[in-house]
Formats: sequence, structure tokens, C-alpha cells
Amino acid sequence: MRFFKRRPVVPVVRFSGPIGLATPLRPGLTIGSVASGLERAFNLSKVPSVAVIVNSPGGSPVQSNLIFKRIRQLAEEKKKRVYVFCEDVAASGGYYLAVAGDEIYADPSSIIGSIGVISATFGFDKAIAKLGIERRVYTAGEAKALLDPFQPEKPEDVARLKAIQKDVHDVFIGVVKDRRAARLKGHDSELFSGAFWSAAKAFELGLIDGISDVRTKMCEVHGADVQLKAVPFGSAGLLSRFFRLPRLTAAGSELRAAGAPLALADDLLSAIEARALWSRYGL
Repeated sequence: MRFFKRRPVVPVVRFSGPIGLATPLRPGLTIGSVASGLERAFNLSKVPSVAVIVNSPGGSPVQSNLIFKRIRQLAEEKKKRVYVFCEDVAASGGYYLAVAGDEIYADPSSIIGSIGVISATFGFDKAIAKLGIERRVYTAGEAKALLDPFQPEKPEDVARLKAIQKDVHDVFIGVVKDRRAARLKGHDSELFSGAFWSAAKAFELGLIDGISDVRTKMCEVHGADVQLKAVPFGSAGLLSRFFRLPRLTAAGSELRAAGAPLALADDLLSAIEARALWSRYGL
């Protein structure tokens, strides 16, 4: 009878990389790229647990919220408990994903937090003035050229941006407070300052529930014979993206090369932006 006894199977999904940003190796994490994988994970096993691994420096607040909401919808619909395990970093939008978990664990060296909102750009108006370049902008709508990096910064434009940031930040704070509730132990001024911490400090502040990894914790919950089943999202890599470049037909022939320079340039810019996100946390 023991020979035929089924081992408990816990599905594991992995959120790795920036949220909403495309890189040469994979698309960014978006609700479109992860929805089907999440569905499979929550339907894979009768075991009332789903494990989620997060390794993300953040990105789009909208995509973070959409993925978070879908995890919670599926957890409630399928009556599953969600265990989140943070790897190198679960910060900003990465932590937003983490709070979808009923319990959150991290490695001792994980970076956790950064509950804030950031916008960054450059000012080129003085540089183009020195080069004798005149910037000409024509708009229908007085705020259409808001924060144009080639024009002098206006205080009213900055105030408008900060008001938007506050609205987004308030949503983030509300989600963290709702999900972590009485477990939060720090003051709001510290927790929601945009700062980030090591796992030990994050545990002290109530941002996570302990120090552990997915296999150790799942063995504790479901026994030593538990089986972890990875559920991929099926994201495409660089080569498959290259072969899906825009097609131009001429006399029945496909000319793929026309779109290649633009696609590769987009990949390069996205890679630089993604690298900047990781580098904020020393990675």
C-alpha cells in the first residue's frame, strides 16, 4: 500500500526579472505573460498549497497589481494557501508580488522592501543650448509636453508628477497593510519610506514571516516526501523574438531584416533599464 501511495505535489511558479520591462532574454513579467501559467499552477494538484518564488527588483506598478490580484483571485477560488519565497531581491514591485502570499519567507541574504515609487529622467535643456540647438514643440493641450527633458523643468510639472506618485504609493501602502495587517511592526515613516533591508531586518519589521527556502518549508508543511513541480510561464527568448519580427512581403518573399535594427535597439534600451533596476540593490 505504501508503494502505491501518491506523493504530495506542490506547484511552484517563479517570477524572475523586472516587471513590465522587456529584455533580450525574455519578456518582462506582465499579466499577459504569466496568467496561463498561474492557472495551470492552481489547477495542478489537490494539495492546498502553491509556492511562488520571487526574484525581482520591481518595475510597472500596474502589472505588479494585476499579477497580485490574479494570484489572490485564484487562491480564494481554489482554496489554496500561497507560500512566497524571496531570492536575491523582492523589492518595490517585487515585494508587491510577494505580499500576494499568505506567508513570505526569504534567504538570509535577500533584499526586501523598497515600498515606494520612483521616476527618473535627465535634463538636456542646458546641453542643447550650449550646442546652439533650438527645441521646437507643438501641442494641442497645454500639459502635453509635461516634463519634456529638453525643456527647462517647471515647478508645477514636478508638483503634478509628485501628486501622481503619491496616489500610486498610497495604493501600494494599502495593499501591504491589508495583506500584512498586525504582522507589521515598524512605523509607517520607516516601512513606507522606500528603504530596503536584509531578510533579518525585514523579519523584525514584519515584512516577511521567516528565513527559509521553498524545499525546506514545503517539507515542513507536507512531509519529507513532498514533490515540487515547476510550472513555467512559457516566455520566449531572444531567438524566438527575432524570428517574430515584423514581416514585409515583396513578390511573395518575407523580408524580416527590415525590422531587425529597431527590435535590437529596443532590446538594448530595455536591457539598460533592467540593469539599472537590479543595480539599485547592489546586484
